[in-house]
Amino acid sequence: MTEKRRIVSGMRPTGPLHLGNLLGALANWVNMQDDYDCFYFIADWHALTSDYEDTRLIAAYTRQMMIDWLSVGLLPEKSTLFIQSHIKEHAELFLILSMITPVPWLERNPTYKDQMVQIKDKDLSTFGFLGYPVLQAADIIMYKAFGVPVGVDQVPHVEITREIARRFNSFYGEIFPEPQAILTQTPKILGTDRRKMSKSYNNAIFLSDSPKAIRSTVSQMITDPQRARRSDPGNPDICNVFEFHKIYTDQQKVDTINRECRTAQIGCVECKKIMADYLAAALAPVREKRTYYETRPALVDEVISNGCDRARKVAQKTLDEVRTSIRISYQGTIGA
Repeated sequence: MTEKRRIVSGMRPTGPLHLGNLLGALANWVNMQDDYDCFYFIADWHALTSDYEDTRLIAAYTRQMMIDWLSVGLLPEKSTLFIQSHIKEHAELFLILSMITPVPWLERNPTYKDQMVQIKDKDLSTFGFLGYPVLQAADIIMYKAFGVPVGVDQVPHVEITREIARRFNSFYGEIFPEPQAILTQTPKILGTDRRKMSKSYNNAIFLSDSPKAIRSTVSQMITDPQRARRSDPGNPDICNVFEFHKIYTDQQKVDTINRECRTAQIGCVECKKIMADYLAAALAPVREKRTYYETRPALVDEVISNGCDRARKVAQKTLDEVRTSIRISYQGTIGA
């Protein structure tokens, strides 16, 4: 039997997971479980890069994230699911890699530059925020991953990891493979206000939302901005609600809405109600599984413990190789 190639990816526990997380990453992670040896981790140390001033909710978000992962179909028998901070080897490899990573590599990181400009309510002028790509590199190459599933906007992050792995290998020998970016296709959906879906924008539909909450949120969604009155013909091609319809609504109904919107036979209020009902129905299995795991905390603890044990064994083996390669794996008398 051919051994499966390994992939690694993680998510920061900065709040409840929403549809953007599901369609942008989790759905692809679930689909990859049969084809790859999957290592998925909750990046709680990464959450500290921006939320270091108030860490009260990170532990709760971490547990809720694991429950969400299990609820959408990540399976501990198929994937290694673990928490970053439980594997202390990540911190050691991060320290070692930080010794060889040039500062200009980090300063040119497009995410670093963009967030320094955009985020004004937090002080991001910390070493942790500047150096998070090094920790990210440690997370990935620790498991000698073949690839990292990402969207096109995250490819530069993988490239920094490749450069760091290449530089380490040039100094100390071929220890780490250079991971590939595995581009994943994601549906084109935005938040209720047509910006990127994010809890910080207050425009998200959360996986844990009740049907009532879903209908309330969907009712606030911006539709075709050029359709001012009910009698005006609409254009589904520029309507975010219609993008949701294409994902969650029955195809025959989608075709009907497409036709009736363009001829003003259906209004935006009715259109949103229909979409909300289909969306709530589509998320019903997730809510059911969520209730199952929320009422079985010992089972969630077991999943976390087993996943961390599996990840730790791999990480310890890698760190043994790293220490030997940089000649600080001391045996017997130091300097002998």
